[in-house]
Amino acid sequence: MQKKPVLQHLGIIMDGNRRWASKHGLRSFFGHKHGKSKVNEVVKWTVKRGIKYLTIWVFSTENWQRPKDEVNYLMSLIKEALEKDVKDLHKQKIKIKLLGRKEGLPKDLTESFLHAEALTKNNSKMTLNVAFNYGGQQEIIDAVNKILSKGLKKVNLESFEKYLYNPEMPKPELVIRTSGEMRTSGFLLWESAYSELYFCKSLWPDFSERDFNSALADYQQRKRNFRK
Repeated sequence: MQKKPVLQHLGIIMDGNRRWASKHGLRSFFGHKHGKSKVNEVVKWTVKRGIKYLTIWVFSTENWQRPKDEVNYLMSLIKEALEKDVKDLHKQKIKIKLLGRKEGLPKDLTESFLHAEALTKNNSKMTLNVAFNYGGQQEIIDAVNKILSKGLKKVNLESFEKYLYNPEMPKPELVIRTSGEMRTSGFLLWESAYSELYFCKSLWPDFSERDFNSALADYQQRKRNFRK
């Protein structure tokens, strides 16, 4: 019997908060608030299934173009999560890592990320990568600029990866996107070259454990191919 593929790293593009709010006749703020609560549930489902890495896309580099009041609310939500929810994550032995550009973030938010990373750095049950102020193309550009700053003239695949935001994490075997959109929008652009993709119709706040299980079951039925 063929051994089923092992899932070590799951990536999730959490999409649909604003559409969920519109569907319920609410302002976008409420969609983001419900979306934040959903993250806590998904983390528990991931831990329960023994997956060692979870990367969630919280805020892209393009999201700065949204209305200022919405951006400010998103900043307050992530700050609240880093100051309150991180305590529960720490009790669960979960490590927090920021995946994205620290440059351009509000100083207090940067400090909250640094504190969360320092508090949880020795935890080993699961690593939660928070893709915040993240863009896949920007990650590659930042890696190239680091290489150039060191005066290197040539790199290979292995040496290039050392300059990515979190070179220690394994590549994601599965990437889920909610809301029915069928694209990755540059999420983990380098790392997900051979990831399996699963597109779920549920809007992020409606994403259920049944949806989660369906994605994992679908992945288990696939035969992974690393050839072009």
